[in-house]
Amino acid sequence: MQYIRILTLTLSVFATMALGSPLHGASPTLPHAAGVLASTLADGDTLWNEVAGFVDKFPRRLSGSQALEDGINWLLKRLRADGWRVNRQNVHVPVWVRGTEWCKLVEGGPAHAMPMAGLGGSVSTGGKPLRAPVLVVSSFADLEQKAHRAKGKIVVWNVPFSTYGATVEYRYSGASKAAAVGAVASLVRSVGPFGMQTPHTGMMEYDDTFPKIPCAAITIEDALLLQRLQDAEQVPVVELYMEARELPDAVSGNIVFEIPGTDLANEVVVMGGHIDSWDLGTGAMDDASGCFVAWRALHAIRRAGLKPRRTLRVCFWTNEENGLRGARAYAEHTRHEKHFAAMEIDGGTFNPTGFSGSVPTYMRTNILEILGLLKPVGATTWAEGGGGADTSPLAEKGVPVLELTVDTTKYFWYHHTEADTPDKLDPQELNKCTYAVAVMAYALSCMDSQQE
Repeated sequence: MQYIRILTLTLSVFATMALGSPLHGASPTLPHAAGVLASTLADGDTLWNEVAGFVDKFPRRLSGSQALEDGINWLLKRLRADGWRVNRQNVHVPVWVRGTEWCKLVEGGPAHAMPMAGLGGSVSTGGKPLRAPVLVVSSFADLEQKAHRAKGKIVVWNVPFSTYGATVEYRYSGASKAAAVGAVASLVRSVGPFGMQTPHTGMMEYDDTFPKIPCAAITIEDALLLQRLQDAEQVPVVELYMEARELPDAVSGNIVFEIPGTDLANEVVVMGGHIDSWDLGTGAMDDASGCFVAWRALHAIRRAGLKPRRTLRVCFWTNEENGLRGARAYAEHTRHEKHFAAMEIDGGTFNPTGFSGSVPTYMRTNILEILGLLKPVGATTWAEGGGGADTSPLAEKGVPVLELTVDTTKYFWYHHTEADTPDKLDPQELNKCTYAVAVMAYALSCMDSQQE
């Protein structure tokens, strides 16, 4: 608590010092706003308790699940009780059900149950176990070279984690690449840098040119074991069983609430995260905490009595994990509104490091100055590119997009696993993220446009 008092005081002093030099294109009151918003840093465990309470009540919020809809309804009631005018945007979402699943190494190595997680969108094994020898490969090019050995095999993609964007390609399209050379199933090494026999799920997609074969993630440890066995000229045989299936679309909903703007109320700055999650773990990190940080940031702005020039809106998008239909529905629902900027919080809520995004030059110039106000919490860096999945439909329409960046050292340890639980979150780090998001959101709402 002493640390928080010192940091809050430092921020207040820092903001006061900045009053003498208003930021280009931003409200002259912004440094003062940064000072009063520093009260979020003294909120203790309040936000952490809110996140933990929500995900403990409503874990495994996969699209189409009762848990997701119960969670959305609970949030609607809670937000209205807090005095927000809330709008629910109905969205038809895909429904994929995991069902019972298991995987075993049965020959050619130490027989054991292999922890696994079916990938979202996968087909089943047809009501019975699928038993086949494996072919371990290290890349798409490696599979091409070994294509003559793949027929009737289970292809195992043993691809070490480099970056998420590069490695996730094997999870996403590995099944069809394997099917193209005659494989009967696809197993991908979990997408992450570190494992404790914990499989990571995630979305995949089929190329309709080829047969649809079952696909699942296995642990890093088992992928390495299968590689060693193959290198030792053993022939590992795996038995895989999956009941995965798709059901008709269901109705879900985005949650939208806002602070109306003043002189530029017809323009919108939207921020938020996705309220759905995978059906493993509780989705605390991915992405309940992102939603709650956006909510708490808007609450802090209202609590401080600050008046944004533009309408400042929060959206909790549904169906980010396996469809992005919530994001597309939001863009369609608001197609007649002018969005000045869109900000996403879906990369974790660990120690904030800054923001990334795709914005015009004048906005980037302003953002770089705004980041100076965030120096005491370490959120000072700007990286070009990106902006987030749920803001991508807005980006396609030309809306500037940005995303909170954080220390992701441990993010992919827990990403899409049973280990995504509230204990991975730190109350102090959540409050720092809230402060960074609140300052940036308010600054964007008050920033001059290029034409002014």
